Amino acid sequence: MSVFQSVDFADHEQVVHVADAASGLRGIIAIHSTALGPAIGGCRVYPYADEAAALRDVLRLSQGMSLKAAVAGMPFGGAKMVVIADPRRKTPALMRAVGVAVGRLAGRYVTGEDVGTTVDDMAEIARETDCVMGLPERLGGSGDPSPSTARGCFVGIAAAVRHRLERDELKGLRVAVQGLGSVGTNLCRLLHEAGARLMVTDTRAEAVEKAVRSFGATAVAPEEIYAAEAEVFAPCALGAIINDATLPRLKAAIVAGAANNPLADEARHGAGLRARNILYAPDYVINAGGMIQLGLERASGLDWAEIDRRIAAIGDTLGAIFAHADQAGIATSAAARARAQARLGVRQRAA
Repeated sequence: MSVFQSVDFADHEQVVHVADAASGLRGIIAIHSTALGPAIGGCRVYPYADEAAALRDVLRLSQGMSLKAAVAGMPFGGAKMVVIADPRRKTPALMRAVGVAVGRLAGRYVTGEDVGTTVDDMAEIARETDCVMGLPERLGGSGDPSPSTARGCFVGIAAAVRHRLERDELKGLRVAVQGLGSVGTNLCRLLHEAGARLMVTDTRAEAVEKAVRSFGATAVAPEEIYAAEAEVFAPCALGAIINDATLPRLKAAIVAGAANNPLADEARHGAGLRARNILYAPDYVINAGGMIQLGLERASGLDWAEIDRRIAAIGDTLGAIFAHADQAGIATSAAARARAQARLGVRQRAA
């Protein structure tokens, strides 16, 4: 499939296919926008079925990063890199080859941690380029962004609960969490500490068992999580999980989680959630905590007070989006996109 033929290509500035035979690197870097500054976005290592699947993912993710940075008021554009590989078999040489590929873009793209990569991988990338964020703390970086992403999601869930359920506390709230990676597990911890009742699922039985032990969670089969009797459904795995088959099964009043692109079709399924009176917290707003941490590390150094302030403001941003959507009679996904595109558009016209 040609990149120009992809439905998700819309308005991308640059898409680069990269390869290195010695390390086995096969990857794609997609720069969606540099209107607000250098494009930032993580490097994802994932065993895609084929190049078409990788291309679709990187295009959707990079566009999401542009929207995420714009809504959060960050001085960056959006990009993403995907590497077609099994993350369990990645090598230091592979990550150094990623660094070479990123360096060739001469500062237009700054990479960071994502699914399938770690802070130690960022250290390997940094051996070849300084266009990298989220280095280990021992090297002066801010470390793993997952806890910050989880904190933003926690704040966002609280904002959604206030708006939709008119509740100021989370004690006794039933939350169905799909995906128990680093972000999902950290989110479960925060919800548990706030007194929420958790239902959890993951494809890895050991992750589910740990959540049951640690948080008193109830285990749910992966295909049953959509129909869980919960006030909040929190998708924290991969994207496109709310689709024609799953949307009718949802029983939650709120969808709010860390997954990127959880709506298979943003416009259609966003409208579908609104039609069912389900409040949706747009993904690139609620899951911006990790981007805020890494972006501020890159822009101004490690000012943790400012990082915490901006993560806390995610709740206020969502509250404004919810109110706008109610007043305009539109889906929250449409309200969030309009907010992001307004900022991108103003800066693009001024450039």
